[in-house]
Amino acid sequence: MTRTILDIHILQNVPPSNMNRDDTGTPKSAYYGGVRRARVSSQAWKRATRSRFSELLPPEELGVRTKKVVEALAERITAHDASVAGTALKLAEETLRTATGSSLEPPKRKNKDGENTAVSESKYLMFLSRRQLDALAELALSASDGGDVDSLKKSFKDKEQKARARSAVDTRHSVDIALFGRMVADSADLNVDAATQVAHALSVHRSDIESDYYTAVDDLSSASEPGAGMIGTVDFNSATLYRYAAVDVDELRRNLGAGLKEGESPSAPASRAVIAFLEAFITSLPTGKINSFGNHALPSAVIVTIRDRWPISFVGAFEEPVPKSAQGGFLRESCRRLAAYVPDLERQYGLTDQPTWVFRVGEETRTLAELGTGVTLPSLLEQVGRTVVERLESVA
Repeated sequence: MTRTILDIHILQNVPPSNMNRDDTGTPKSAYYGGVRRARVSSQAWKRATRSRFSELLPPEELGVRTKKVVEALAERITAHDASVAGTALKLAEETLRTATGSSLEPPKRKNKDGENTAVSESKYLMFLSRRQLDALAELALSASDGGDVDSLKKSFKDKEQKARARSAVDTRHSVDIALFGRMVADSADLNVDAATQVAHALSVHRSDIESDYYTAVDDLSSASEPGAGMIGTVDFNSATLYRYAAVDVDELRRNLGAGLKEGESPSAPASRAVIAFLEAFITSLPTGKINSFGNHALPSAVIVTIRDRWPISFVGAFEEPVPKSAQGGFLRESCRRLAAYVPDLERQYGLTDQPTWVFRVGEETRTLAELGTGVTLPSLLEQVGRTVVERLESVA
């Protein structure tokens, strides 16, 4: 069966920055092609992408990942029926235990009197969509006879009620759960396989780490008190990054379900999610030390391809580090590398005639123009979204 896989390739110049640091405060790095490269972890860019979703999608299409899941559900229960506010936390705790099989207990922190009065939490981050929280809230209210916890416990002894609770957290997944997956440690059958894969971003060239020595002046120091109020150092680097992500659109559709709204096309939820991910992944930026460096840089080149067999990264084009040009940059030669590497790879593997779009900025990226249809970001989103709908509906 023909698959629909979205490949996203990005070249992005990033000025001095420390977007993603290790436990020593140093920018993360990796060895590739025998030299040290700047690296930004996939987790950091997935987090940045998820954060951008809040600007692109309505809240009901997003999830909440938290240990404080009892509080989150209790808020939804109270929002549905304020009269049960006194027992909402207990209702939420009992409902979540039944629905997810998770053990919930208060965290090990105490108040001033040495008592543990904290609300029960999950032992790990639990990822639930807002629709799932609402479904659990409605179930807790309907099964508790007006907010009575004992009635709720008795109700959940019924197999059908247990099944409803499990179903509430295993249907109507949010876009971020469908894309990035979910693990429920206590109930593997509630796990969700991620529809997207995000590579660690790597610099196309060797990258060295530098240190900035800084001082801060005490505003109230007098002329007789010379010197700094504080001194320190912060590590940073700069790089031309190659970024890559792939979306299995078929898996995304299975995770989301078909047509969440009345009269909606079966492929609409997946198409919306693809467009949101594409824009968020292209335009997002991890925010580590962003106030110190203000490194707000957008990609110089984006190549998007829809494949029907398997995802393909082009990182092999940069296994041999890109040398600095006579003028001092890396972007122009990086584009030349891709322009030569991509057609050769696709020809050798018989992967020609795949729909491809190229979105680029500047004369340095001109050599990439032959790789696909030239677009702007808005037209890229529109054309990819339309193509995804056509492909999904052709195999429905």
